[in-house]
Amino acid sequence: MADAVTVSQLNEQIKSLLESTFVQIRVEGEISQVTYHTSGHIYFTIKDNKRSLSCVMFRSNARRLRFRLEAGEKVIVSGAITVYVPRGNYQMMAQSVEPYGAGALSVAFEQLKKRLAAEGLFAQERKRPIPSVIAHIAVVTSKTGAAIQDMIRVATKRWPLVKITLIDTLVQGAGSAEEIARHIAYADTLGADVIIVGRGGGSLEDLWAFNEEVVARAIARCKTPVVSAVGHEVDTMISDFVADMRAPTPSAAMEQILPDKTEVFYALDEMMERMETRMHQILKQKREWLQSVTGQLEQHNIARKLQLQRQTLISLREQMVRQMHRQLAQKAPLISQAKRELQTLLWHQMERKRRQLEALTDRLKALEPTSRLLPGSVQMSQNGQVVTLENLKPKDRVRLSDGKYSADALIEKVEKIPL
Repeated sequence: MADAVTVSQLNEQIKSLLESTFVQIRVEGEISQVTYHTSGHIYFTIKDNKRSLSCVMFRSNARRLRFRLEAGEKVIVSGAITVYVPRGNYQMMAQSVEPYGAGALSVAFEQLKKRLAAEGLFAQERKRPIPSVIAHIAVVTSKTGAAIQDMIRVATKRWPLVKITLIDTLVQGAGSAEEIARHIAYADTLGADVIIVGRGGGSLEDLWAFNEEVVARAIARCKTPVVSAVGHEVDTMISDFVADMRAPTPSAAMEQILPDKTEVFYALDEMMERMETRMHQILKQKREWLQSVTGQLEQHNIARKLQLQRQTLISLREQMVRQMHRQLAQKAPLISQAKRELQTLLWHQMERKRRQLEALTDRLKALEPTSRLLPGSVQMSQNGQVVTLENLKPKDRVRLSDGKYSADALIEKVEKIPL
């Protein structure tokens, strides 16, 4: 009988045997579980239709990974087998992971990509903008796939008002590329705002229909903007280059083209608040302006000005009347004295003038010609002027006066008396 060994010894022997036997191997399978640890390590499981294998990729190798591992992908894992001695579990320590079947298909992909790019099908200037407001989306995909359910779920959550028209399409296998192309052309006739073409994840062979030239040209002929949403974020199809927008996944396509109703509501609320605040500011400014203009109009109102002037004049008149009454009350004794003095002065002046008048009258009488006539003589005048006989001629009329009486006479003849 062989000697018994401990569990640790057995696990160590198994570790030595496995790790020395399976030093560098390549295993193909479908990823079923993936965990990205905060340490940077990736823990995942690959499987076939019967068995599964646990794998780990440490951070140093994970940094060189060019794509993100997703459940459902078929891959080829390169690495070695290792054993975790404390539990006796074995797992594959992955050094690299590559998509399955990337050889011949990759060459075909690059050849078609180069040819279509040379024709200008990938040019940015020919791409149509995605409308900012979308009411109708036509979706070209399989009705039985998980992709359409994810898209409907995201669309309902983000913007339930949108209308979605599903065009059930074969998305993999023989004849799938031709059917996708026909259904894209049909979707272009529906008047939708956007066409989404795509499917969920799968192997490169499963997704290959979206790398076919017939699909690429169908997308290029569309008048409706097209979004390509095929597989996972790491999958890049020819349809992605031709389409007007590329979405990393079908559900992401809805997230990219549809607004989030919650964000829209928040934006509307914020807009309403800004509008309300602005309206209050405008109303305040206009109210202040109106008050200013009203004040200016009041200042320039002629009727008001006249009223103010009238009130000012009335006030001034009252002040003047009061002032005059005060002045008169103060000056009344002086006025009475001045009045008496003026009366006395006027009386003396009048007396003096009267005496002067009498003297002048006496002098005037003394100077009158008639007062100097001798008794029995008369004075002769014509038209109020004293004249002599030598100034007269026949038919002249004259007045004769002796100081007491006067007589009118007609000259009949004037003769000079000889000496």
